[in-house]
Formats: sequence, C-alpha cells, structure tokens
Amino acid sequence: MTKLTRRQTLAGMGAIGAAGVLGMPAIAQARTLIVPTLGGVWEQFWRSTVAPDFEKASGAKVTLDVGNGRVFGANLRAAGADKPPYSVIMTNEVFASGLRKEGFFEKLDIAKMPNYNDLYPLAQVAGGFGATGAISPIGIGYRTDMIKTPPKAWKDLWTNEEFKGRIGLYNFANSAGKMELLLASKLFGKDQYDVDAGFDALAKLGQVVQVDFNLSTALSAGEIVVAPFDFGEIARLRKQGLPVDCIVPEEGMIMFDQTISILKNGPEKELAYEYANYLLSPEVQTLMAKEFFVSPTNSKVVIPDDLKADVPVSGEAMSKILTWDWDFVNEKQGDLAERWAKTIQ
Repeated sequence: MTKLTRRQTLAGMGAIGAAGVLGMPAIAQARTLIVPTLGGVWEQFWRSTVAPDFEKASGAKVTLDVGNGRVFGANLRAAGADKPPYSVIMTNEVFASGLRKEGFFEKLDIAKMPNYNDLYPLAQVAGGFGATGAISPIGIGYRTDMIKTPPKAWKDLWTNEEFKGRIGLYNFANSAGKMELLLASKLFGKDQYDVDAGFDALAKLGQVVQVDFNLSTALSAGEIVVAPFDFGEIARLRKQGLPVDCIVPEEGMIMFDQTISILKNGPEKELAYEYANYLLSPEVQTLMAKEFFVSPTNSKVVIPDDLKADVPVSGEAMSKILTWDWDFVNEKQGDLAERWAKTIQ
C-alpha cells in the first residue's frame, strides 16, 4: 500500500477544500476506481486509451493495478470478501469461477449495464454473475510452408503423420492447457469430465513442446509446425512475415476469455458498473478488436472489411466456441496437474 507523506496529505486536504469553495461536490471529485489489468501491451493500451477515455466520460480517476489473474485472486483472498481492494475485475473465467464460488462477486444489476443485453449468449456468464469483456478464439495454427496437408480438425493432431514430434501444447498451468485436456476428454471420451480418456489421448500424441505462455517462438523457429493458437497471435506473426495460418476446427474452438465481475462489497460499486458497461460498449469493443485482434463480445459490433482477415471469428461463428465447467477443473486442480506432469511427455 502506498504511504502518503505529510505534504501529500495536506495537499489532498487542500484540494478537497478548494472543491468546496468552487461549489463542486468534494466526494465526486475524489472518486477513484482501481482497475486490475494485464501488463505489456494491455497495460499500454489501458494507460493510453481506456483509462483516460473513461476518466473523461465519468469524471472519476482511474488507478491501474498491473498483474494477472493469479495475482488479482491472491490480492482479493488476502483482503477478504468483506473488504476487497477492487470494485470490478476482468480476468480469465477459470479464476473468476473460483472467486465467484467463494462469495466475492454479486449477481449483476443489468439495469446498470445496458450493454449486457447486446452480448452474445456465450458472453453472458454464470447466470448473470459475469460478462465476458474480451474473447480470443483459439483454433489450430500451423506453418503453411512446413506441412503438405493443413489441419481441418483437432483429431488431425493425432492422425496426421506430418505432425508427429512437432506439436506444441500449452502446459497445465495455462488455462489453455486445461482446455486441451477437457477437449481431448470430450473428443475421445464420453464428455469433458471423462479425463481418463483425455489423458490417454494426450499421451498418444507422443513427444510435444510444452510452454506456459508463448508458443510463437517455437512456431517461428520451426521447432513445432502445429499447435492451438489464438487467431490474434497468428495475425501478428503473419504481419511479421511468418508463413502461418489458423483454422476453425470442425469440432469447435476453445478460447482465452476475460470475465468482468463486480465485487459484492467493493468500495466504488456504482463507478464499477459504469466502467463495466463502458468496456462492453460497441465503441470500446471495436477499439480492442483493432488493437488486439480479439473477437468483440457485443453483437452490435460489425468487423470492418479491412479487419476481417485478422479477426475472422464474429457473428454466427461465435457459436462455434466451446465452453467448459471451470468449477470442475478448480475442484480437481491438484490431481489433474499431477496427472498431467506424469502423463504428457
């Protein structure tokens, strides 16, 4: 926590006093929303565009807290559900699911978030407890110059001999790794819960390259020729001159997601709703599509023609994205992680 010097404290008191003299409501001037955000290019975009634009629209101050889902979850649990440091959070659904079950979030007051009604059904999460603010659909990315037969389906990873020993996977620490297991369970077993079948199938892939975060390096180096990739990352690699492509598998896509949740006991709940509704607006959703090549979750957004190659999944194609039971994954987290470490080469 930041410690204020005596001079800073006096200066702050003076600012509040000045607001009173000028006839402005001191409380309104003091409204501050702490916004957790990812680092890197996400932080840059939030600092340059999202935060200042929301400040202008709301008259409030935005303070960014840079980290990731694991960090934000740890911060919330350390503070407790009664006194959370945040009023709103946007994080992967795998993390949001656990925090929701622990009682941190409230069911959304949709009257305060009119943009919620325009979301694709996929983005209306957990019976109204969350709203997906960003989606990066994941298909099969591959090197067009290093294979003769492009993939069409996830099962091609098992059947195409060109891929043997040259397949990339996210490891279990990444939410995509967890989805790879559930997907294999669904493809080769009864359903997503049939993890015995899923692990058996993943073991049959043989030697794979596993990463926690970045498969692009291995694909660029030719160490792998095929892997689960989000379309935005393939677009960035293509713009760098790498001969790559990404397809929508016949069985459906998985996704990286960012769920917006409102803290039940957050210190600036009304401001949090303003911010959440702002993020879901067609204007901001369009800006994020242009900046990160993510698929807009607001159905009113129409992808412009010059962006369709980089953001190919929108409209009806959003229904081809698969969803998963993250409560199940979180409950079995330890056992599944241990089995993954023993099973996947």
